[in-house]
Parts: sequence; structure tokens; C-alpha cells
Amino acid sequence: MREGPQQGTGSGVIYSSDGYIITNNHVVEFADELEVTLYDNRKFKAKLIGRDEKTDMAVIKIEGNGFPAIDLADSDNAKVGEWVLAVGNPFNLTSTVTAGIISAKGRSINLLGGGSAIEAFIQTDAAVNPGNSGGALVDAQGRLLGINTAIATRTGSFQGYSFAIPVNLMKRIVDDIIESGEYHRPLLGVNIGDLDSDYAKELGLNISQGVVIDSVMDGSSAQYAGILPKDVITAVDGRTVKNVPELQEIVGRAKVGDVLSLTVNRQGKVKEIPVKLKSDSTKPR
Repeated sequence: MREGPQQGTGSGVIYSSDGYIITNNHVVEFADELEVTLYDNRKFKAKLIGRDEKTDMAVIKIEGNGFPAIDLADSDNAKVGEWVLAVGNPFNLTSTVTAGIISAKGRSINLLGGGSAIEAFIQTDAAVNPGNSGGALVDAQGRLLGINTAIATRTGSFQGYSFAIPVNLMKRIVDDIIESGEYHRPLLGVNIGDLDSDYAKELGLNISQGVVIDSVMDGSSAQYAGILPKDVITAVDGRTVKNVPELQEIVGRAKVGDVLSLTVNRQGKVKEIPVKLKSDSTKPR
């Protein structure tokens, strides 16, 4: 049997007045041609500027000026319980808005394959369905809080929870892609896991939250800085770190060459260790 052209749809957010648009990598990664339809039914051919598989982010561009770019919120200041709106095109129903609250922050659901993927999603109960991917999650003032990316489902449709990439991480990735066509990701160079009360007891620590260093990669930023296995990272630059997604987001938002101050609990003693970040040489796509 002969197969004809395949077609799919998703959503996007106008990032700048000169036509840069944010969406998800999984919306555009297999596309040979891209067409954008705006809220006023104008249609434009679009070109792919760049994409990043491990964060599921992509940037495309349409030609023109004067497009209505969205204002950005600060996802660090977003609170659990805060009202949010999801905007997109589920099931080809254009310009659909749903409402909900922030259910959790820094959530990982192993959507992107784990490992070096960055997952620190904003979890909401706003209804999101196929076609919403790449669309806006906005706060009560209409400012962009995140990019709707995934749902937790057994049926393929919304069953109560949806997940968005936080805008502060999104902006870091998107600005890199616009500037150079790719995201220049810094890495600590460690294998890590969440600390819980049982593991803390095993390590002889009187804390129950943080990120445990399982191993340190040869030649990595962490190794040069003196990070050791069984160290527990509890804060970065003074910001408390309770789990792996929070640490991944903080590092992912930094730039190659930045120095982060890691607060480390080592056998019950607290140390401040500066780490100069090196780049991810693997650059998976």
C-alpha cells in the first residue's frame, strides 16, 4: 500500500514581535514542512530554527513584524494552588482555554527518557489534550508561565493532570536556540538520586531532603570541583534543592562557564563548593 503525506497539529506561543514562535520538539521533529495559523486565521509558512530533544523545546519562525508577543511571568514565584489557564488547540478546536490550579512544581514523569533529560514540570489540573502541546500555560494576569507539554493518561486523553515546562527554563533554552540554533547545555557530570529518610539514615545524616551523588564522571565539572560520591546537595546559590528535578532545572538554566555555589552535606558536615560548569559534549538531538 502507498502512504500519502502525514499531517499533524500542535500549538505554539509567539515569543517575539518579529515572528519567533515557541513549541515542543515532539510537535515539529518529524515535519518536512511547517505552517502556522494565527488566531486571526492568517497563515504563514514557518522554518525550524532549532530544537532540543532532551528538554522537548523547539523554536520556529514566520516572516513579518508586529506580531503580538506574550509577556513572561516568573515561574520561580509561582505557587502551588495558584490559578492558571491552558491555551491551545486540542483536537483541532482552535483557541481553546481551560482553567485549573498549579498542583505541584518540579515534577518528573520520565517522559523524555530520563538520564540527561531535564524534567522539572509545573503540574496542573487544567485540561490539556492532544493538540495542546506547545501551547501556553498562563497565570491570572495572562503572562506566560510555562509551555504545555504532556499529560498523565492511560487513555491518550486528559485524566486529571497536565505538565508544562516552566518559563524560566524555557527562556534559557529558547534564547540559545535563537542565537545559535541549539541549546548549549552545561553539565555537572554526576549521576544522582533523591535523598529520602531511609537513605539519610543509612548515610548517618539528620536531613531528609536533597540530592545524593551516586557517582562522579571522569573529567567533569563536579570532579574538578571536588564533589564526591555520597555527597548530598541541599542548595545551589542559596536556593534550597529538595529533589533531582529542581537541581536539573537550576543547572539547566545556567550557562557554560558559570560558577555555581553548591551547598553539600558530607558525612554530616556542611560545605560550600564552587563548581565551574562545562558543556555537554554529547549534545544529543
